[in-house]
Amino acid sequence: MSTTESAIVIGGGIAGPVTATALLKAGISARVYEAYAGPTFTIGSGLALAPNGVAALDLIGAGDPVRAIAKPISRMELSIGGKTVPTPSPEGLPPLQMVDRNELHRVLHDHAIAAGVPFEYEKRLVRTAESDSGVTAYFADGSSATADVLIGADGVRSTVRGLIDPANPGPEYTGMLGFGALIDNELGLMPGTMVFAFGTRAYYLYAVLDEKTILWGANLPHREYLSLTDARAMPAEHWLDQLRETYGADSPGGTFARRTTPDNLEITGALHIMPPVPRWHRGRLVLVGDAVHAPSNSSGQGASLAVESAVQLARCLRDLPDPGSAFAAYEELRRARVEGVAARARKLNHSKTPGPLARRLMSVLMPMMIKRMDPEQTLGVEQRYRIDWDAPVQPELVSAAG
Repeated sequence: MSTTESAIVIGGGIAGPVTATALLKAGISARVYEAYAGPTFTIGSGLALAPNGVAALDLIGAGDPVRAIAKPISRMELSIGGKTVPTPSPEGLPPLQMVDRNELHRVLHDHAIAAGVPFEYEKRLVRTAESDSGVTAYFADGSSATADVLIGADGVRSTVRGLIDPANPGPEYTGMLGFGALIDNELGLMPGTMVFAFGTRAYYLYAVLDEKTILWGANLPHREYLSLTDARAMPAEHWLDQLRETYGADSPGGTFARRTTPDNLEITGALHIMPPVPRWHRGRLVLVGDAVHAPSNSSGQGASLAVESAVQLARCLRDLPDPGSAFAAYEELRRARVEGVAARARKLNHSKTPGPLARRLMSVLMPMMIKRMDPEQTLGVEQRYRIDWDAPVQPELVSAAG
């Protein structure tokens, strides 16, 4: 029988509210502590939730609220040098759900509150102290909180990751900055389509949400690392000049860049990828979501993996007798899966900024590779993953599955 009755969740982005809601469903009281002054509804642009991620949200009752704000994407295409080829998808799966990150934050936050999760803001974690009976979090404002466990859902710049082990690595800069915008679908592109486009100088993607709206995102090569704050400190007009210069010769990327305005440009700053993290937990502290696994946006699985891990962590804390055994089982359930997805995304990431010769080779070879691709082998395993919430977590079964 589990001895875990309470949890501190650090971070109120995507993983935090989901983790706290799943813990409540598991019979464990949870409170979210967020460093910002309020919900982070103004950070980020669009993202895709894969079928496995939406299925995990269904387990905590958040699937339908998310579907209500999402646009289904049922067709995927690859574009190289303006030549577009359809990419096969696994059969029999629901479509991807394209959501605005701000709206996703809002829905998950509101769903958690409705479920009974308390939130506290302006709580920046600075240190922790453990005892035989619990863990205490100390915040920059002088306040503190105590619970049985502390869960770091505090993103790629996680404080908790360093508290678990100062030698744990931090995020790696991909060499690209992220930008996005919603623009009018004046080109008459097919709704429900997502296109991964390798332009003449840089990679971009776009999703045709409906007959009126296109969401496009640019991965702008940039040698200098710029945080979200640093990138937003520069005038939007500066970035629009950069985007129009980089994508101007591309079709339809050049049109997208020219139709983006300072008012609708979304600046997200440096794009990161997390290398494998050696230590996921220590004592009563554990990591979840981007704090421990943040594959590049090439994976299409970042948010979905965060949701899965939140639910699996709640199951382990529900079923295993103490935090140590629960955290060990959780890591064994998750590590191979998330690192496999990250490895696939890392390979794709290297192809986003090819030189002129590599770009010419890609235009010949990638369409041939797409035609030979087995979508079940490449994507089916990832997207068909489902969590059996009602099944008890048993360490010996976890070890056998691993």
